[in-house]
Amino acid sequence: MTPQHSAGHFVLPSEPERNSPPPADERRRMEGKQGPLRVLVVEDDFLIAMQTEVALTAAGFEVVGPAATAEQAVALAREAQPTLAVMDIRLASNRDGIDAARQLYQDFAIRCIFATAHDDAHTRGRAEPYAPLGWLPKPYTMTSLVAVVADALVQLGRL
Repeated sequence: MTPQHSAGHFVLPSEPERNSPPPADERRRMEGKQGPLRVLVVEDDFLIAMQTEVALTAAGFEVVGPAATAEQAVALAREAQPTLAVMDIRLASNRDGIDAARQLYQDFAIRCIFATAHDDAHTRGRAEPYAPLGWLPKPYTMTSLVAVVADALVQLGRL
């Protein structure tokens, strides 16, 4: 069973098929109005990054990454030109996810969904100038991740 797009929402299977790509017709539907829907995953926790990649791929998105550092995120964005990024705030480098989001926004006009345990008013205030597409507080389910990504794509006019 594959997810279906209907009026801006996805109906997810209760248990996604993990090792098979979406059928060709589903991938074409997910390509959106302006080419493939690429999602940059920026997460330094290997298991969370892999779960995120599996869930987004199963939902029909093309995943870029994962990147574990701000520097990797910027390099991947430069190469792959993703539609948006799913960004953790604490990363495996001196620069955090908000700094990475700033550079993605200023250099490439890429906006982020922040998927993080750091969801306080101060953190949100630091990120606000970079026009976040959403906040996904950890811990989150993969179903909620896919739903937030789909909603962000609607905001961007891509679905």
